[in-house]
Amino acid sequence: MDIQGLLDSLSEKTSPADREIVQRAFIFADKVHSKQKRASGEPYVNHCLAVAGILSDLGAPIPVVVSGLLHDTVEDTPITLDDIERDFGEEVRILVDGVTKLTQLPRVSHSGKRARDPLALKGDLAKETLRKTFLAMGDDVRVVVIKLADRLHNMRTLSHLPPEKQTRIAKETLEIFAPLASRLGIWQMKWDLEDLAFRYAFPERYKDIAALVSQRREDREKKLRKVTAELRRYLLEYEIDAEVTGRPKHLYSIHRKMERKGVPIDMVYDVRAVRVVVESESLCYLALGVIHNHWKPVPGTFDDYIATPKDNFYQSLHTAVIYDDGKTLEVQIRTPKMHENAEYGIAAHWRYKEGRSRDDSFEQRVTWLRRLMEWRQDVDDAGDFVAAMKSDVFDDRVYVFTPKGDIIDLPADSTPIDFAYHIHTSIGHRCRGAKLNGKLVSLDTKLHTGDAVEILTAKRGGPSRDWLNPSLEMVKSQRARGKIRHWFRRQDREQNVSHGRLLLEREIRRLGLDGMAYEKIASDMGYSSVDDLLMAIGCGDLNINRIVTKLIPEEDLERELEALEEPAEFLTELEAEEVHILGLSGLLTRLGRCCNPAPGDPIVGYITRGRGATIHRQDCPNALRARDRERLIQVSWGKPHQTYPVAVTIRAYDRDGLIRDVSTLVANEGISMSAIQVSTKDNLAVFDMIMGITDVSQLSRVLNRLEALPNVLEARRIRPG
Repeated sequence: MDIQGLLDSLSEKTSPADREIVQRAFIFADKVHSKQKRASGEPYVNHCLAVAGILSDLGAPIPVVVSGLLHDTVEDTPITLDDIERDFGEEVRILVDGVTKLTQLPRVSHSGKRARDPLALKGDLAKETLRKTFLAMGDDVRVVVIKLADRLHNMRTLSHLPPEKQTRIAKETLEIFAPLASRLGIWQMKWDLEDLAFRYAFPERYKDIAALVSQRREDREKKLRKVTAELRRYLLEYEIDAEVTGRPKHLYSIHRKMERKGVPIDMVYDVRAVRVVVESESLCYLALGVIHNHWKPVPGTFDDYIATPKDNFYQSLHTAVIYDDGKTLEVQIRTPKMHENAEYGIAAHWRYKEGRSRDDSFEQRVTWLRRLMEWRQDVDDAGDFVAAMKSDVFDDRVYVFTPKGDIIDLPADSTPIDFAYHIHTSIGHRCRGAKLNGKLVSLDTKLHTGDAVEILTAKRGGPSRDWLNPSLEMVKSQRARGKIRHWFRRQDREQNVSHGRLLLEREIRRLGLDGMAYEKIASDMGYSSVDDLLMAIGCGDLNINRIVTKLIPEEDLERELEALEEPAEFLTELEAEEVHILGLSGLLTRLGRCCNPAPGDPIVGYITRGRGATIHRQDCPNALRARDRERLIQVSWGKPHQTYPVAVTIRAYDRDGLIRDVSTLVANEGISMSAIQVSTKDNLAVFDMIMGITDVSQLSRVLNRLEALPNVLEARRIRPG
């Protein structure tokens, strides 16, 4: 696109003065980026034009289009925000500043400090990107739309980057930016981002599906033409003038459906889908009746998103029917305004309100985003923030009813506790039980769409600390977690410190970790004292699982790394396929007890003289202080679902059904057991067993759940040596 193409794409109602501002912004961007080139070799300003063009196609107001032209000027050139404000006004300055802040990401680690290993930064940077994006969205969603346009054009030109960058950027797009476009309701942008990213993230899968789609396109389009003509004719018989079109099948959505349902492409691609657009809401329901009258509806496929819009304001009727040839026909029914909203989402108001950059309806449309940001100051850690947003924003939703019949929108897998806190903080704090569809249920029961929920409360009291235990899955939403943490934060400091110490000591004991350098842990986690660390654990601000990896005993470097003369009783020998060693095969590998690496931990190998390789955590002090750095080698854990033997002991008061309950719980976790020994003495039962676990988090979860069983006193890991 050139500047004339951009000007032509603007609305016919755009004033000459606004066109002059766009022209001037292009000249400004062209000048400041004159010495810059894209990876493709083309002038950098072409990217700025493309971003502005995408925004113009969305119907964005002039300040947003101008900000698209200028979005990289402050980051990449000597231009300042004052320069932007002087030439283009305060509103453009604010937008450009927002996009710049979104782009300038700190190099963070989980501890909030600069990470030592560049490889470890990638996940953290992606999380910090998402965190900053949502915080910006709570302030001004236009900034995020500009960022999405920037990402869309970068994806269109991704072929010019090295393969490693292509894969990383594509996966980040699938995990962050496409779901973000979806939540904003900008479906066309979501589909484009997904299909472009799919091509680079999973190239072989993309080629296979694209080839099959290409082969069958002509036949599918022919069948769709027949279906749409027939449906249009049926509707006209009832004097319903409708626009009936075939809905395109996007490659990534085909891939996702194949993965989700475990079916071949024939069962996904051969499903025909049409869209019916009628003039009014009442005609939507009349059209639905006509369609169900002509073809048999598929049970369980009707969804009324007109009466109950999705949380991004999407509205349509969805149904599926059995067509004449016995195959499924999916139908969406909506009005023109609903269709505009479905295609452009949160940007749709721009297309209705020509020449106005902000309006009341726009503010109402982003209220839900700002509500989600109410707790943002309490979640400073990028990892916690991402987990919360993926739960509360990106995950599927459930719609349940209050006793008065009001509809409550919650994240999928929410519990009655989530429901209680959604209604009111006080109800959440005093929640002691729940009824689901009139029947008493436990507080960890998962809610499903259509459930009627009633909360039973005490007159006074507060939440249970168990509600914050992720292994017990008592609470799903960050909204509820934030309110529970706030309650405990207000309690007596000494009480929180004491409880934090109890939690930390129990986790150390359960996981079989020796060495309790609390001062170092507190320092590494960014706390000024051990009491501050324990306070954070006790009130729920700091998840105990995040600090387990800091519990590393300081052992003699040479004795641990070399292990030349001593027998290696403290090392666990691994099977050949359990650890991948870059460039080597058949090398004997063992786990070092100094850091006790578990599956999923970032690891590094150290070549020992005559003893193969010892596997350490990447943050192990012994590995970091190794004198001979050349003997450190790159390694990774083996197969994604590989299990590793871990010795576990359980102490409990003996009772009927105890063995059954333990076995059932472990089996339900998908964990295998072997070498089981059970002994009893003086009414005390002791179980010793080997569990096949996939990673530390799975081990921690199952130990937590075992300790929650009646009569169980303790469940912990037994370390070798």
